[in-house]
Amino acid sequence: MEASRAIEILERQRKTGRQLQNVEMFSPEFKKWSRDTEIALERIFSTESRNISDFNEISYSLSVFTSGTTDAEFQRAYVRGLEEADAVLASMIDEIREYSTGEPSENLVADSLNLVERICLRFHTAARQLRSRHAERTTIAIEDEYDVQDLLHGFLRLHFDDIRAEEWTPSYAGRSSRVDFLLKNEGIVVEVKKTRSSLSAGKLGEELIVDRARYDVHPDCKTLICFIYDPEGRIGNPVGLERDLETHSGDLKVRVIVAPKS
Repeated sequence: MEASRAIEILERQRKTGRQLQNVEMFSPEFKKWSRDTEIALERIFSTESRNISDFNEISYSLSVFTSGTTDAEFQRAYVRGLEEADAVLASMIDEIREYSTGEPSENLVADSLNLVERICLRFHTAARQLRSRHAERTTIAIEDEYDVQDLLHGFLRLHFDDIRAEEWTPSYAGRSSRVDFLLKNEGIVVEVKKTRSSLSAGKLGEELIVDRARYDVHPDCKTLICFIYDPEGRIGNPVGLERDLETHSGDLKVRVIVAPKS
């Protein structure tokens, strides 16, 4: 699908969603809009895309209510959900404008950012499959970040020719550090983390904030992808962590992917 057509569809869904604020909550019109938007996102991006989960995470109702909760309170929650959906769709339009080449393509999934995202989202499925080998032959065990890096490196090699591992970042706060993977032609840095008992969500967030500041001054980094592999489900609110770490005032584009999400 061409980028211009994808933007046209999403703008149409934004306009329809705004009109629903004056319609009774969870009306047939709302159900049709919600389904139409989800199908549009699947066609524009992919069924595995983070964009789909972001849209589906939106709540249009109260999470906590009592018998005394008024209809007006439910309606306000419904409108807030529609406003959040409008903001999310606007962000997706910006994403298409930022990363699309402007030339026709069969699917925007071909974009390098979406391709790396799909690899990260399906990483756990592949890692789990490797445990079941013919005749119980030995296989790679994903026990730490180095194991995650090795397997991810192999997956990236299937799609990218110039992958530079362990590049030094420019000095930040008197120190420099190594980049896990630099896709130089695409201007993408992939930073890998693996959760463990000694690494809390708060500590993980602090590390990634420091990393984000370092990569902000890296000459070849236009987009930072932080892949957090969480096979044990140690992160209680992965969507919240993703959104918090992606929000910052710098020019660097940041995408945080926690997978799998329990």
